[in-house]
Amino acid sequence: MAERILVINPNSSTSCTEGIAAAIASFAAPGLPRLDVTRLPESPGAIVTWRDWYAVAEPLCRLVEREAADAYVIACVSDPGLEAVRTVTDRPVFGPLRCAVAAAMMRGERFGIIAFTDKSKPRQRRALQSMGVDTRLAGTIPLNLDMEVLTDPVAPRARLAEAARELVAMGAEAVILGCAGMAGHRDFAEQACGVPVIEPCQAAVTQALLAVVAARGARMRLAAE
Repeated sequence: MAERILVINPNSSTSCTEGIAAAIASFAAPGLPRLDVTRLPESPGAIVTWRDWYAVAEPLCRLVEREAADAYVIACVSDPGLEAVRTVTDRPVFGPLRCAVAAAMMRGERFGIIAFTDKSKPRQRRALQSMGVDTRLAGTIPLNLDMEVLTDPVAPRARLAEAARELVAMGAEAVILGCAGMAGHRDFAEQACGVPVIEPCQAAVTQALLAVVAARGARMRLAAE
């Protein structure tokens, strides 16, 4: 059976889901696992509040239980339901925020986050504290834009560029796009601020690919013994 990585957008936004798919499209190649992108149609249009964050955990668990894959990515940059989903599968499950932070720390000593809204900051802060890396955060700047504005090809770019430059001025040596709705703006943001910009869904898919290919190699070695 062909290997598969399932990338789940836990919100119901079609434009956000399409942006995620476009951001990871270049990771598809012959010999690599298939990348499938889906969403939760019954969920909110964006994960904004703690209530939204907790509410999607059970639907994510049910989806993973019925959709077989070799690895899963929860494509929201506050990693909702990550711990819960890991209890219902023995396959690796990746959160984009944690993967993006790891990638950012490989590129610089301090990083900044462009957040979706002010309400995103406490959730992301908790994740950083759980990783023990909150002291390496240079700052967080929220855009406070609606999801459909954020996913527009042009509309958020002036604010995005301003935020990225401000984070660099605060000492960030890498910048994380703090919402999957920003997925289509990585190249623009990097050109605007002059430091590496990390798109979290790409960072998570990179780790998922590594995990699946490594497991394949282990199976091949065992079969040869």
